[in-house]
Amino acid sequence: MALSLREMSTTYGASPGGYLWAVLEPAAGITLLTMVFSLGFQAPSLGTNFPIFYATGMIPFLMFTEASGKTALSLLFSRPLLAYPRVTFLDAILARFFVATMTQLLVAYLLLTGIWLVFDTRTLPQLPVIALAFLLVACLSLGVGVMNAFLFTAVPLWQRAWSIATRPLFIISGVFFTFESVPQPYRDLLWFNPISHLIGLLRRGFYPGYDANFVSIPYVCGTSLGLLVLGLVFLRRHHRTMLDG
Repeated sequence: MALSLREMSTTYGASPGGYLWAVLEPAAGITLLTMVFSLGFQAPSLGTNFPIFYATGMIPFLMFTEASGKTALSLLFSRPLLAYPRVTFLDAILARFFVATMTQLLVAYLLLTGIWLVFDTRTLPQLPVIALAFLLVACLSLGVGVMNAFLFTAVPLWQRAWSIATRPLFIISGVFFTFESVPQPYRDLLWFNPISHLIGLLRRGFYPGYDANFVSIPYVCGTSLGLLVLGLVFLRRHHRTMLDG
């Protein structure tokens, strides 16, 4: 709990302004995408409403990048505290992951609910599917974050390499297009991006006529669990050596 409170104060500050910016940033991105694409297209790739379409793509993507990124930096961020025997590397990881995930879930609730109430989105939210989509986003974020927490500490160059390698993710994850609209053979390659499955599942939860048959929940779960277990094994064996070095 103390680590979580520390994370909240250092990341978002003591005033509500930090949390307000956490909401305004994705809202501004959704607004910009809506304005740009509505000038060239009469309707988005799915449905009739631009804001809800881009929100269902951008929100899970930003939740993944924010939660996994915060988790990946947890050991470096809490290095001084890890010198105390009662503070474990798992405490540091879970504290950052919990705060980042809960914040992003709050942002998602405010933005999606606001768009659904203000606009005629012609969607029919299915809460179980939406909840499953966000649960899987959290699982993937934790798995990738824990694995990178080890790699960022063990191989400092990996942090820069990861930043460069993941820059195209916003384009290739299906934020502003549907998986089905991608031509072959690129569609088969896109399938291996687990974020595209998460976005497809969330859109299935909003659009009653959208099946998103390409979504594989076992694939996302297997990827998340595999990275999580591998990262924890490496951290348990080497975290003291890495931090002391």
